[in-house]
Amino acid sequence: MNEKLPRTVSREIAFENGTAIGISNRWVNGQYCSLLTPAGIVGCGIYDLETPAEFGQAIAIAKGTPQDPLVEPEDLFEARIVGVTPLAEEYGIAVGMTGREAVELMLKAVSMGES
Repeated sequence: MNEKLPRTVSREIAFENGTAIGISNRWVNGQYCSLLTPAGIVGCGIYDLETPAEFGQAIAIAKGTPQDPLVEPEDLFEARIVGVTPLAEEYGIAVGMTGREAVELMLKAVSMGES
């Protein structure tokens, strides 16, 4: 059997307002990445917003393209947010801001005791 194992990588990434865990997962013909903060997740378009919204979670998603996919967590830094849950919106995260800006707002929310 010549099956390739999927790959998962996680690492701490420092931001101005704290530290997040960057995660990258890859498998044959697929991948996703995210930045996990104590308050929520900034992730790629693989994440759904409806279910986390129902559970009161803060999620902000950015979307890559087939030609320029979001693969590594750092790819989210300059990617534009295309969707947010209500809690992420309460933290000040809005469609159009960068992933880095969204992470900073999530980390700031934690430091202010909002999560």
